[in-house]
Amino acid sequence: MRDFNVSDVIEPVKKLCIEANTILPEDVKKKLLDAKEKEASPVGKEVLAQIEENIEISATEKLPLCQDTGFAVMFVEVGQDVHFVGGDVTDAVNEGVRHGYSDGYLRKSIVDDPVVERKNTKDNTPAVIHWSIVPGDKVKITIAPKGGGSENMSTVKMMKPADGLDGIKDFVVEWVHNAGGNPCPPVVVGVGIGGTFEKVAFLAKKALLRDIGTHNPNSVFADAEKDVLSKINATGTGPMGLGGKTTALAVHFETHPCHIASMPVAVNINCHAARHKSVIL
Repeated sequence: MRDFNVSDVIEPVKKLCIEANTILPEDVKKKLLDAKEKEASPVGKEVLAQIEENIEISATEKLPLCQDTGFAVMFVEVGQDVHFVGGDVTDAVNEGVRHGYSDGYLRKSIVDDPVVERKNTKDNTPAVIHWSIVPGDKVKITIAPKGGGSENMSTVKMMKPADGLDGIKDFVVEWVHNAGGNPCPPVVVGVGIGGTFEKVAFLAKKALLRDIGTHNPNSVFADAEKDVLSKINATGTGPMGLGGKTTALAVHFETHPCHIASMPVAVNINCHAARHKSVIL
């Protein structure tokens, strides 16, 4: 058993908040650069060139990739041999977010009451934290800052088993096409299939963390990812919705067993600033 003082997560979480919002992951950056070279639309190519310039300025000047620095969505994998001491680990994660968004001069976008008063919490807390228990004695923390524009273009649909894989693919393509330029394409599309109403939304969000270029280990779903990506890019929405063949950079399917009477499907869209970063403690 390893004793782990919760205060030791504060500084790493602070750094994750700042770095994830200023430095785009290499897999996303490479895909965007490749897309610029292959884009046929002059306007689309120019938009991708501007995105490339923005990426470089952000990394060099330590400025946010986007003015919407998002909700602090955290995925925390806790080794089963870890024993937290020294306080509440959830409070410690939120303290790290608080320092990260304040010290990093990142926009604070969270309101405490979602309906009535909607007062800004002024430090971007509380974070949304997804906990999981895994073997070992380490703690892995991943942040995925999620902006409001792309999050608003996400959905859950309780489909019928008879709809099958073709029905799922048609639904995803139609949904992303109808989203148009709202989620700031080129996008990354996370698709969850199975589980329950709440599980499938989690699967879609988690799918966004996968490296671009990787595929579902099941060949059926890997082929579906490629097919849906091709069909989305054939819609002509293009970079920032201004036309072209680069509407999506990747489509990632994640699945989970489900009830015999149901087939839930979730679509979670990320903008071209597909931000995420991890640390192992």
